[in-house]
Amino acid sequence: MSRYARQMILSGVGRHGQARIRAAHLLVVGAGGLGVPVVQYLAGAGVGRITLVDPDIVEASNLHRQPIYGAYIGRPKVQAAADFARVLNPETYVMPHIAWLSPDNASDLIATADLVLDCADSFAVSYLLSDCCMATQKPLISASALGLSGYVGGFCGGAPSLRAVFPSLPDTLATCTTAGVLGPVVAMLGLIQAQMALAILIGLDPSPLGQLVRYEMQGFRSFSFRFDDAPEPDGAIHRFIAKSDLLADDFVVELRDESEAPLPVISHALRLSVEDFGVDGPFPDPGQRTVFACRSGLRSWRAADRLRPHWSGEIVLLADPPTILTGENS
Repeated sequence: MSRYARQMILSGVGRHGQARIRAAHLLVVGAGGLGVPVVQYLAGAGVGRITLVDPDIVEASNLHRQPIYGAYIGRPKVQAAADFARVLNPETYVMPHIAWLSPDNASDLIATADLVLDCADSFAVSYLLSDCCMATQKPLISASALGLSGYVGGFCGGAPSLRAVFPSLPDTLATCTTAGVLGPVVAMLGLIQAQMALAILIGLDPSPLGQLVRYEMQGFRSFSFRFDDAPEPDGAIHRFIAKSDLLADDFVVELRDESEAPLPVISHALRLSVEDFGVDGPFPDPGQRTVFACRSGLRSWRAADRLRPHWSGEIVLLADPPTILTGENS
């Protein structure tokens, strides 16, 4: 019996749908709690090629939400996931890419993909992927989990962007590392991402693009809504740039103290805090571009929000995660 017989028997799949799944090249950003079920079920479904991007190594603290990595402690997650997928389905090729997703590599990685899945659960990565997918009209399936809740949505590719639904800073600045997460919660959201991706590939109607699903597992509640007509934000947006985009005459603000970042993002950066900005300054010189830098982009966004009402020049954000491999990706 064919490996895919049970899904090909579905009227929405058949031989034609399976051929579309087989021909697809997907970009999956993040090999953690969201990325693990995404890779499992998309490889199982017969997706032809998956480019998997993540900088982290497997640690024991990952395994409650990343159970396929039990035999891979200390190895890069993307390599472990590629090995697992090869055993699960030799017909799917997973290309591991050990790196952070950044403005330096995002455009090239997205250019060759048919569909993008945001499994990094990173504030900066989500907005960067949305901006790039919106510019190239590539579909984006993005998810985020925290504690006992989270959401999955289909953006871009003809639907509104992530910025149209989430134009402002999130209500909480907590992360899975600081607030925790239960494995089944994040796995469930990853499974929905995989289902949305397959629905797009085979053309199921209604499309998940323009749909957001939210789960609150404290009380086992869920709700969803469509945002097909959500307007894109007016005016200036907080755009993310790469370190390589920094200019010698930029007004660069390093928002991390020396204990967090012994070396600033660039030598001429000023070390200031978010609270330093407001009606009384400090302000860049006329014509200068302002660059706010921090680890995740969240403090940079907050500082930009405080500066914007009092200064009309260009403001960009820089998320500068650690360069070493860690196991703390959710």
